[in-house]
Amino acid sequence: MFRRAVPAPPPWLAHALRAQRGPVPWNAVIRGALAAGPLLLAAVLAHRASLGVVAAVAAMLAGINDRPGSRRASVKRLGVPALAGAAGLLVGTYAGQHAGAVVLTMLFTGLGLVAGGISAAGAVASAAGTQLLVAAAVGAGMPLPESGWERALAFLAGAGWLLVLRLALPTPGSLAGDFRFDGERQAVAGVYDAVAELLDAAGTDRAAERRAALTAALDHAQDALAGPRLRRRASSAAERRLHARYAAALPLAEAATALAWAGETVSERAGEGPRRLAAAVRENMHAGPLPAPSRSVPALRALDDALLHAAEVFDRGKGGDLHTRRRGAGDLVRAALGSAGREYGLRVALCFGVSAAVAQALHQTGWYGQHDHWYWLPATAVFLVKPDLGPLASRVLNRAAGTVSGALLFAGLAAVLPRPEGLIALVTVSGAFIPVATRHFAAQTAVVTVLVLALVMAGGEPQASAGRIGETLLACAIVLLVGHLTIPGQRGAGVRARLAAAGGAAHAYLAHVLAEAEGPRTGTSGTPSGHRATRWTLRREAYRTLAEARTAITLTAHELPALARHAEGADEVAALLERLVDTTTATAVHLDDTGRLPPRHTERIAALLGELAGHQERVGLSVPESPRAVRCRPAPGVPGRPDAHRGHRPRSP
Repeated sequence: MFRRAVPAPPPWLAHALRAQRGPVPWNAVIRGALAAGPLLLAAVLAHRASLGVVAAVAAMLAGINDRPGSRRASVKRLGVPALAGAAGLLVGTYAGQHAGAVVLTMLFTGLGLVAGGISAAGAVASAAGTQLLVAAAVGAGMPLPESGWERALAFLAGAGWLLVLRLALPTPGSLAGDFRFDGERQAVAGVYDAVAELLDAAGTDRAAERRAALTAALDHAQDALAGPRLRRRASSAAERRLHARYAAALPLAEAATALAWAGETVSERAGEGPRRLAAAVRENMHAGPLPAPSRSVPALRALDDALLHAAEVFDRGKGGDLHTRRRGAGDLVRAALGSAGREYGLRVALCFGVSAAVAQALHQTGWYGQHDHWYWLPATAVFLVKPDLGPLASRVLNRAAGTVSGALLFAGLAAVLPRPEGLIALVTVSGAFIPVATRHFAAQTAVVTVLVLALVMAGGEPQASAGRIGETLLACAIVLLVGHLTIPGQRGAGVRARLAAAGGAAHAYLAHVLAEAEGPRTGTSGTPSGHRATRWTLRREAYRTLAEARTAITLTAHELPALARHAEGADEVAALLERLVDTTTATAVHLDDTGRLPPRHTERIAALLGELAGHQERVGLSVPESPRAVRCRPAPGVPGRPDAHRGHRPRSP
């Protein structure tokens, strides 16, 4: 008998069913349990339950943004959205008290336009835009006895409390050294582990996947080390040592990428050195003896030189450049006003404005019954419409399923729990579940629904599960409708903007490497000259923008067909750009070793540029001019660079 093949679900449904995997983040669970629940308890004991509700909502929103990483990075990741939320709460409160329905709707539409536009600038800006709108809806649609400035201070206190917990509580990784930098140590060690895994995968069909994992590890380490600081440079010896160890990983990553590009397997011995370096970072120890790989080809010689340099850095390294391009206010403004920002802004403005108008109309007609709160509908629309939070169909399905399950669960619990102590306990448990529930949008929605309904009831409102289900389904309908409207401008602008940025970064990286072939260079593969330091910065920017473009393409590909078709051909462009950047990296490594551009590499670059030109035109992207060195014959160089720079290092047999 033959089994009937089960048809694969469509991409939009497959994405809705997919959940992230990984170990339970126990530290975040503990922080979640100590955040919203204790804040509500303190407020109830002080007979200021309404302020406790606001503070607990702020702690809940901060908990959703509480991601693994360094303490320094968490200041920006949690603090900036909290400031935006406090501003939104202040504006929403006074607008709800003094503005009519028409003026309030127009104000919310304008806020949506601004918040949606800045969401194109990055993850932190997107979280800030989300909290700005949600808090504005809560301020206008949740009448409380306190003034606007008191609510804003309570919001900041709630988010600040979670940030204090994030900065103060130790983690298991903090036992190996200065607990302030445990997140940085884990991130830098992850880079060395990713290098080792890429070396293991060289010459196999897993190489592309492991190269993408190396890019993600480098991005995470850069973000962990480059958080906000009062001083321009690292102030402690422990932090300077981590910066140096991160910088020492860059030539290793470059050599490993070149080996993977060559498509030939390497010995297991090659990956042993990076693994020992990863263990040394985690344990805050010296590197010790490192195995020497073969030096038969330029990429292996570059790997050996980079290991030599890393061993020296681990013994006495005192600082290093992060090789990251700093973005200023001008970059944020250009991102917000660009094609992606305009498309995001228009859709968020329409959804937020329409949902606010509908919510106020329902409130005026008495649809909410004995409730005075109408914030749920516009706040739900915000979480649904944000394009960077996932495909539209997936968000709608998971939001509806999560709200229904969470509301029904709360209705059952509210019937048996004592008040207010039972509700406070429920808020505490829900806060602890948030870090785990963020792995799937439906689970996160269910937990947040239970927590918010418990908070509202603890603040004196009656049980509202049925109304919240109806408002959520109405918000889903509004967002689905607006999401498929034809808006002036080019659809798929977010994907094209990411691809354009990746293409520009790739061509800048290529142009710099080819320029190196025509000018004098100093230094070794481990010790950066000015050219090489710039090259590493450009390479990091190229791979980072490519990863962002890949994420945008993947999200769009999992939309409903009417939206997914606007990104057709983008995946091929991203793949060609990845091969171009990999080839450029291999060319740079060969150039360091021999001093000349090999014909194989230049021919491959020229072929990739030709393919890119055709694909970019089909998806509506401008085609940059090919670098002159590719159009001309390879530049001559000095072959056989001497190894006089090699120092002594203990090697294991």
